[in-house]
Amino acid sequence: MTSILINVVGGLAIFLYGMKIMSEGLQAATGEGLKNILWKATNNRFKGVLTGFGITAIIQSSSATTVMLVSFVSAGLITLIQATGIVLGANIGTTVTGWIVAILGFKFKINVLALPAIAIGFFIRFIDNDKTDSWGDFLLGFGLLFFASE
Repeated sequence: MTSILINVVGGLAIFLYGMKIMSEGLQAATGEGLKNILWKATNNRFKGVLTGFGITAIIQSSSATTVMLVSFVSAGLITLIQATGIVLGANIGTTVTGWIVAILGFKFKINVLALPAIAIGFFIRFIDNDKTDSWGDFLLGFGLLFFASE
């Protein structure tokens, strides 16, 4: 019982720390560029739903889409209202992904990318460039997030 509690608390700590690093790195690396792209893709509800559907169809995980949304909202790149449309689209995308998996039997697990993202992000942080360092933080946080959710 104690080991389960320790694993849950440790996993939660890694997850939250990964989200913090990822959102700070993303905000520092992209500045206004990503904010403008996200605004154009989500400036009305229908575009938001289509964006959420598309992202979830590509990465085949509404959880991953939602985690990225939390970091985008936390970084101030999108508003909570924009995020709700994307979440709705992500849920629709999950349903469609379930159909595809049932029919074709194919599913990509994004958790496979966790350790490589942590390694690449860690080493990128040693490059002496602020923007590259921020992208390293983003990758490191992304990897920690999915490593903790494994």
